[in-house]
Amino acid sequence: MLIKQADDKTRDVQALTELASRTDITAEIRQRIEQEIRNIRAGQKGEVEAAYEIDFHYASSKNWMIIHDLRLECEGRVAQIDHLLINRFMEIYVCESKRFGEGIAINEHGEFTAFYANKKAYGVPSPIEQNKRHMAVLEVVFKSGQVPPPKRLGFTINPVLSGLVLVSKNARITRPTAKLDGLEQVIKNDQLKARIANNIEKESNVLNAARVIGQDTLEDFARRLAAAHQPVSFEWAAKFGLPKIAPIATSKPASPLAPTPEEAPPPAVASPALPEASATAGAKGKSSKLICHQCNASVSYTVAKFCWGNKARFNGNVYCMDCQKSVTASA
Repeated sequence: MLIKQADDKTRDVQALTELASRTDITAEIRQRIEQEIRNIRAGQKGEVEAAYEIDFHYASSKNWMIIHDLRLECEGRVAQIDHLLINRFMEIYVCESKRFGEGIAINEHGEFTAFYANKKAYGVPSPIEQNKRHMAVLEVVFKSGQVPPPKRLGFTINPVLSGLVLVSKNARITRPTAKLDGLEQVIKNDQLKARIANNIEKESNVLNAARVIGQDTLEDFARRLAAAHQPVSFEWAAKFGLPKIAPIATSKPASPLAPTPEEAPPPAVASPALPEASATAGAKGKSSKLICHQCNASVSYTVAKFCWGNKARFNGNVYCMDCQKSVTASA
C-alpha cells in the first residue's frame, strides 16, 4: 500500500531558474546554481525509476507499506530517506536510490566513482555509508518514542532494518574482486523484488512467525511514521550568498562637466505620436503573454518560459508560481 509519495520539487527548480537569470550574480555563482538544478533533476529521475519498481510490485499489497521521500529529525540529527518498504514482520528496507549517467565503480577500499555521458569520472560519497546514517536516525526515532513501534501480545515488535542502494537498471556497476562488507546492498532497480524474496525465504522460521502483525496495525504504524515527515523549505538565495531580492540598478551620478541648464542644448523635437491603437498593439501582444491565466497577475519572463516548457501540464497557458500549484494539483 502506498502511504506517501515523493514531495514535488518543481518550486525549487523554478526558484533556482529565476535565481540563475538575475543580473546581479557572477558567472561562477550562476554555474553553481545551474549545477544545483542538474543535481535536483538527476535525483528526481533516480527516485522516480526506483519508485516505479517499488510501486509496481508492492503498492497493491496490504502486507507491504511504501513511503517515498521521508525526512526525519530526531535529537539533532536528520535523515532524508528516499524509499521505505515495511512488511508485516516489521522488516524495513531502507532504500537509497541513485542515478548515474553511465554507472559506478567501487574500488577495494569501498570508494565510489560515478561516470557520466561525457566519460568524466567523479568521486561520490558512499551511498552505503549514507544509508547507515539514515538507519541510525530511524533507530533513534523508534527508541525515543517519537514513532513507537507496534506491539503484539503486549511485547514491542522492534523493526529490523536492512539497507539497499538502488542504481538505475541501465547503468553499469563495476565491483572490486575483494569482498567488502555491505557491497551486496548495491543492486539495480529491477533486482529489488528478487532480492527481497530471497531474503524472506532465507529468514523464514518459527521465530519470525511470532513477529507477524496485522494489516491494520502495519498501516497504522506506517502512517504514524509518514506523519513524522518534516519537509524543508530552502532559502536558495541565502545558500548562494545573495540577497532575497535583486538590488535595483541606480542611475549614474551626473558628471561634474555636464552643462548647466542655461548651457544645455534645446530639447529635441518629439516625433509625432502614433495613433493609440497602433502604439499599444505591439506592447499589448507581448505583455499579454506575461499575465497569469488564472489570477491576471504579472509574471516574469522566466516564469512564463517555465510554463511554456511544460505545455502539456499547463495546456499552453501561463500561470504565476502560486497558481501553478493549484493547476498542477487539479491536473
